[in-house]
Amino acid sequence: MGTYPSIQESLYPGLTCFGCGLANPHGLHLLSYHEGDLIVAEFSPRPEHANGFGFLNAGIIAAVLDCHGAAAMMSEVATRGWKDPAGGPALFITASFDVTFHRPTPLGPTVRLTASPQSVDPSQIIVRSDLSVDGKVRATMTATWARFRPR
Repeated sequence: MGTYPSIQESLYPGLTCFGCGLANPHGLHLLSYHEGDLIVAEFSPRPEHANGFGFLNAGIIAAVLDCHGAAAMMSEVATRGWKDPAGGPALFITASFDVTFHRPTPLGPTVRLTASPQSVDPSQIIVRSDLSVDGKVRATMTATWARFRPR
């Protein structure tokens, strides 16, 4: 899948985020890759991610989509060379997101994630992310990332 290393490994290997932080021992350790014009990932839900009825918990779905969208956003920031005043990569934070659950997501199978930026400018990036199982889209997120500027 995609090019190696993952976006997370190459851009922020020390991050402790629950969803995509490789340095969080209890996290989901999501790995996202470039595949043509898309950012792609796979996620294998564990039993503790259940909603109690044999499906993947909606909060876990939202977290995975948010973090996968973050990989697409961070890749855009890196590609464009946007920096913060100290010279590090420009920091964008989740300002909002909207999730649509199209159908239940079974707990057992590995899910496929895709993401792509829909709108990009120096102050705001909008990313659409999809979660699919067996070729069927189960959930879609549109997230707005706002550039963080400390006061």
